[in-house]
Amino acid sequence: KFCKFCVVPYTRGAEFSRSVEEIILEAKQLVKNGAKEITLLGQNVNAYKFEKKKLSNLIFEMSKIKDLIRIRYTTSHPTDFSEDLIEAHKNCEKLMPLIHLPIQSGSNKILKEMNRNHTIEHYLKIVEKLKKVRANIKFSSDFIIGYPGESDNDFDDTIKLLKEVQFINCYSFIFSPRPGTPAATMKKVDINIAKERLNIFQKNAEIIKLNYRKNLFNKKS
Repeated sequence: KFCKFCVVPYTRGAEFSRSVEEIILEAKQLVKNGAKEITLLGQNVNAYKFEKKKLSNLIFEMSKIKDLIRIRYTTSHPTDFSEDLIEAHKNCEKLMPLIHLPIQSGSNKILKEMNRNHTIEHYLKIVEKLKKVRANIKFSSDFIIGYPGESDNDFDDTIKLLKEVQFINCYSFIFSPRPGTPAATMKKVDINIAKERLNIFQKNAEIIKLNYRKNLFNKKS
């Protein structure tokens, strides 16, 4: 997607998708060897498209494998989260109710600076739709703290989003410039301010994660 902070498009090139048949054949072999759970992995996995097949089609094909119990996928991009994929969470019992959906920031201003091409409102609409089709669904995400141009208000919006969605796991880091990316030349947030914000963010995220895990005591899935 050429997010301004990301070096992947320059190092790995354009997206491409393996065929459904190849993936299913590999999955069947893994299950034959004892695998009970398979994760579909891609830098932007929900953009998967081979001929006319999308990620939802691949998930349903994989769910037909008899002894496969659980299916997961990572990592998704909000702009490619389609209605058919949301429906897959409603209709495919083997698809686990946990989605890793990176947001990076809770501020629309910063998302625009990052070239993320989606808004907080769009992101929350996806979350709302998924909760409607799968009441027990949970979310994890990635956050960049101290991105160039991030103000106190932008950071406050990120904390607000964290608490609103109640992410059960977060990967959070201080902005780290990657040579050759547009963000590498932007004016950085003071490192001490960035560290303080990261500390505040991670403390809040840890509280949410621990409360979620405490609620799992004495329960069976």
